[in-house]
Amino acid sequence: MIRDQSGPVPDWVMVWPSGIALADAITQTPEFVNGRRVLELGCGLGVTASAALAAGADLIVADCTPEALILCKANARHNAGRAPIAVQCDWRQPEAAVEALGGAQFSVVLAADVAYDPRDVAPLFALLERLVAANGVLCLAEPRRSAARGFLELVHEAGWRGTWEEWHGPWPRSQDDAVIVAVHQLRRVGCEAPEMGRASVPDQTEAPAGSVPSVRPRSVLN
Repeated sequence: MIRDQSGPVPDWVMVWPSGIALADAITQTPEFVNGRRVLELGCGLGVTASAALAAGADLIVADCTPEALILCKANARHNAGRAPIAVQCDWRQPEAAVEALGGAQFSVVLAADVAYDPRDVAPLFALLERLVAANGVLCLAEPRRSAARGFLELVHEAGWRGTWEEWHGPWPRSQDDAVIVAVHQLRRVGCEAPEMGRASVPDQTEAPAGSVPSVRPRSVLN
């Protein structure tokens, strides 16, 4: 949680640099997700989801907060003209998350700033080992947190390989001006896994009546 003068503010209500950088990376290379069955872990307000849908992804978004899923769908519908399937689950509980997602595997998994607590590293890796198909790709955006470094060491030891690029902003909030985001493409290689299925995943949220604030992805390249 972060705080402002009015009290606690959930992390998911903020537009974070990692989400913007990941959205921009997708916008630059839409073929990465176009026509593919894609999962985003930790969707927040839907910045990355909007970019993925606009690029032609067959998208499922997952978050532990139902309000985030509702806003993500509404923003994506506004920005991209359609909404993703939304599934409520918590990556800190890998078995329950896999069950909520219907046991499906994905050729592409998107995640922005999900490894921010060292306690998240092991369960997040366990979940991704189940969700990313053989030779599938995890596209991870992270602002150089120590927990993210621990996660990257873990996937490297497990045989995942990939590349990364840096994004330097500009970002919406002045306090993020010094943030540098690394966007990694990590391929799961040298493993045996069943073919990716198209398991039925129910949409677990419905948008409430009334207006919903919109967040628009934008280019962040200098």
